[in-house]
Amino acid sequence: MASSRVRRTGLSAALGIVLGLLAPTVVATAAPSPSLSAAEPCTAGTGPYQRELEEHLRLAVDGRQSSADCAAIRAFQDRNAVRPADGYAGLTTYRTMLVVEAGANPNADGKCPVRTYRIACVDLARQLMWVQTGSRVMYAPVPIRSGRDGYETRTGWFQVYWRDLDHYSDLYDNAPMPYSQFFSDGQAFHGTPGDLFSGGSHGCVNLRLDDARRLWDTLVESDAVYVWGVKPGTERKLGSAEPVRPAAVPPGSRPAGRPEGRTPPPNPGAR
Repeated sequence: MASSRVRRTGLSAALGIVLGLLAPTVVATAAPSPSLSAAEPCTAGTGPYQRELEEHLRLAVDGRQSSADCAAIRAFQDRNAVRPADGYAGLTTYRTMLVVEAGANPNADGKCPVRTYRIACVDLARQLMWVQTGSRVMYAPVPIRSGRDGYETRTGWFQVYWRDLDHYSDLYDNAPMPYSQFFSDGQAFHGTPGDLFSGGSHGCVNLRLDDARRLWDTLVESDAVYVWGVKPGTERKLGSAEPVRPAAVPPGSRPAGRPEGRTPPPNPGAR
């Protein structure tokens, strides 16, 4: 695993805090654009996720955009702060839909093991995560960006073994990795100010800055992490998470000392 370095200066710490405070609290991360008013014609064409949005919004499912479909999708975008709210069923709108559908019961299919202790659940297929203790969700589902093809986020049981509020890596131009929580031999949860809905990381689980800050306040060292599924668009076949029979506690112990030489490459952009 490539080496990285940590900078702890008053300026960088302050910058990390300011970025966390300024991060958006909505699902969409694209730069805000003016929304069409309800009185303006909705003229967006058929999007790649037209059928999925039609099903979610209980419209006639034919995979073809109509003026009624466009207006309904635009209203959904407005409710969930997706920008631009233009009625087009694109990737950001679809990913927002998955978070909305996960709702208060993201583990309805039971794929994240239920235990008495706290578990950070990472669903690669839906590209979202949440935290639960028993069956109680204590950190509601949020969108993520996991490893891209060839750098897939590892699946299985892990533990948070090291945390660094203001982490930097020298592998990619000292790119910031705020609110880093390492859980798998260098792979970590951390915040990113970039577009969360395209591309992929180099193995880390990227979150919006505000979500990463709240996750920092939710987890502690030695908390369990469970990752399963396959990120859409990657070639890797189903791996270790499929045959796992979860034990009473996640296997393995937390590595001793600081993880020098074991930190991951960051994800400074969708590459």
